[in-house]
Amino acid sequence: MRNLLSKLVLFFVVVAFLFVPTKVQAHGLLTEGSQGYEVAILQEKLKALGLFYGPVTGYYGPITERAVANFQYETNLSSDGVAGPATFLMLQDVEKMARVVHGEARGESYIGKVSVAAVILNRLEDPAFPKNVSDVIHQTNAFTAVHDGQFHLKPSSNAYRAVLDAKKGWDPTYGSVYYYNPELATDTWIFSRASVTKIGNHLFAK
Repeated sequence: MRNLLSKLVLFFVVVAFLFVPTKVQAHGLLTEGSQGYEVAILQEKLKALGLFYGPVTGYYGPITERAVANFQYETNLSSDGVAGPATFLMLQDVEKMARVVHGEARGESYIGKVSVAAVILNRLEDPAFPKNVSDVIHQTNAFTAVHDGQFHLKPSSNAYRAVLDAKKGWDPTYGSVYYYNPELATDTWIFSRASVTKIGNHLFAK
């Protein structure tokens, strides 16, 4: 019963992290010696990314600091090991992208997963699309997974890893801002886009 209660508490903490800005995100920093539910959220997210090893304790020690620094390095942030607003925002962006990748490409190869993440990042650089991750992925009819509910599935470890690899600059799509399955696409407009490459079941286009 105690284990079940602990899991439920952790679940609601993670949900709060995804959808409700915390005081730490808005007003402060997490550094070595910090403790509390914000640190537990941080550790849980870093664990999902394969960057934090060990139990979720809610205490910000050297292991957490090193994991934060590694995450910052992989996402082009200043890798000082201090978790502030920029780090939390990046964690949220990576989480949202991983959910899209998992929903859109969980049946694809690893390179196919990286490709979906790369398209999201390419849209951020294109003036025809919104300028932040949340707006890009929630744009009307942009990603099927967002509209059919698959976005709410728990991402696989490969989905998280694929996002980090795309963040580090791997773009198998060569700058594509669209992709679709030619066997399933129903909107004929997408066929007018210039095809760049085919990866798995997806055709990538500009």
